[in-house]
Formats: sequence, C-alpha cells, structure tokens
Amino acid sequence: MSIEIERKFLVKNNSFKALSSDSSYLKQGYICLDKERTVRVRIKGSKGYLTIKGMSNDSGLSRFEWEKEISLEEANQLFKLVLPGVIEKTRYNVPIEGYIWEIDVFEGGNSGLILAEIELETELSSFVIPSFIGEEVTGDKRYYNAYLSQSPYDSW
Repeated sequence: MSIEIERKFLVKNNSFKALSSDSSYLKQGYICLDKERTVRVRIKGSKGYLTIKGMSNDSGLSRFEWEKEISLEEANQLFKLVLPGVIEKTRYNVPIEGYIWEIDVFEGGNSGLILAEIELETELSSFVIPSFIGEEVTGDKRYYNAYLSQSPYDSW
C-alpha cells in the first residue's frame, strides 16, 4: 500500500510523441465510484490491474493507492461488473530528467483531451516542465478518470 503523489497538466501540442520511449493502449472501467474511494479495473496490453484509490488530500496532490496485477482473464471477468462509461486511451511514456511523464490521449467521448501526469517522491519534489505542457489541473476533479468516465470531455 502506498501514497500516490502526482501532478496533472493539460498538454498543448503533440511534440511529446517524438520524445516518447513507448506507448500502450489502455481500457479501464470503474466498479465503485464513491467520493471516498474508487475501484478500477484496467487492461494494458496483455495484463490486467485492479486498483483502489482513496480520496485526494486538500491540495489534490496525494492519495492512497493500492494496485495489484491480475490476469487478462480476471480483468475481462471484472469488466462485466463495471459501471457505464469505460475510458479508452493511448498512454505515451516520456522520460525527462529522471521522471517519466505519462501522457494520455483519450478516445471516445473524451476525444480531444490530452493529459500529462508526473508521479513524484514528495509533494515538494522539483522537476522540469517540458514545452508541451500547458495549464496545471492537479486537484481539478473534472480531470480525474473516474469523473471523465461519467461526464465525458465532449459533454462539457
């Protein structure tokens, strides 16, 4: 069990693609959407993941996260339980000065939205902000995947 510390930003342009070390398609759905916890199932390539996240702290930077790798078969079975509003996206991993920026290019009802996340060791960790990064949206619940599953970006 751990505390996830991350900052989230909008992405201004596609220049990150040239810097990407790899990319993968992700599909995720939510079994529980509660203000104090979410339970998510995700398929990434040939692997499945079950994740439980707690409520964010006041700054929106930190929250409890527990994740367990599960088989693809188990993930597909759990998808039978997810709420309507499955998230689909391509994730690009962009290494910059000791950190990996995860850039998500959303599909479906969230098409047009590109978000970047960076996971940090502490809330005070310093990092370089690359030129493709735009406005910070850390703590803005509209940009949480759980919210996007219920209120897609194209409905804003």
